[in-house]
Amino acid sequence: MVSHAAAQRPPWNLSLRWDVVGFMVLIHSLAALALLPRFWSLPAVLTLLVLYWVTGCLGVTMGYHRLLAHRSFRVPRWLRNLLALCGALSCQHGPIEWVGLHRHHHRFSDTHHDHHNSRCGFWWSHMGWMLFTTPAMAMVPQFTRDLQDDPWLQFLSRWFLALQLPLAAVLYLLGERLGAGGWSLVLWGIPLRLVAVYHVTWLVNSATHAWGYRSFATDDESRNCWWVALLSFGEGWHNNHHAVPASARQGLRWFEPDLTWQHIRLLQILGLARGVKVALCKQGSSHGQAVSGGA
Repeated sequence: MVSHAAAQRPPWNLSLRWDVVGFMVLIHSLAALALLPRFWSLPAVLTLLVLYWVTGCLGVTMGYHRLLAHRSFRVPRWLRNLLALCGALSCQHGPIEWVGLHRHHHRFSDTHHDHHNSRCGFWWSHMGWMLFTTPAMAMVPQFTRDLQDDPWLQFLSRWFLALQLPLAAVLYLLGERLGAGGWSLVLWGIPLRLVAVYHVTWLVNSATHAWGYRSFATDDESRNCWWVALLSFGEGWHNNHHAVPASARQGLRWFEPDLTWQHIRLLQILGLARGVKVALCKQGSSHGQAVSGGA
């Protein structure tokens, strides 16, 4: 585990991003408001669970991460665009920025250049880094040359925040029609769901660089953390992932469940996923490689 008492300081001059601070205060306040008894209902809970899966699993984990960032498999363009839309609804930047920052993290993982370097402490790697300007954002174009000219990804990167508005309208009308209250579904389906998906995503940057076991001797602090894997649809097998980033499968052993991998396997069975890359590596080594076509 990383020693937080001896945590490093980020090497760049920090400038607080008040727009991000304000947004985080607002979204967490609205999430707390959603938990008031007057907004509880079965449709609201189901809305949260469905959108948690749509945006967390299909969007961030499968779409943004394994498909766009690491190109672990290929799908038809219409499906790629749909998965990217699901990712944009997570409100974690648009696909171009998300992919660029993630590839930057892999290039410099847990070094001074890594924008969420876990050696700077749990809080910094969890969410502190995003409250400040970091040099990594300026390097996004360098890491996303394969995505920069795509009109749909450009659209999502420009309007990802505004996409919550039509979603809110749909949820409000649905809540009124079901008799659960429009604001009940809006609050559970947007701020409460966003906060849940945010913190689970951030736990992959923080908890899985602090707690768990290591199957591979990578140069960073990555760990395999079972409870993060359960919350994040398989992303918690993070040491495996850092050893073989291009693998569509991150849970490599029988006791490492990876629900996102099962989704990809289903797409493969349906003929919608091709060129699926899986890990070919030896336990205890520092890195492995991913090859196409394995199960």
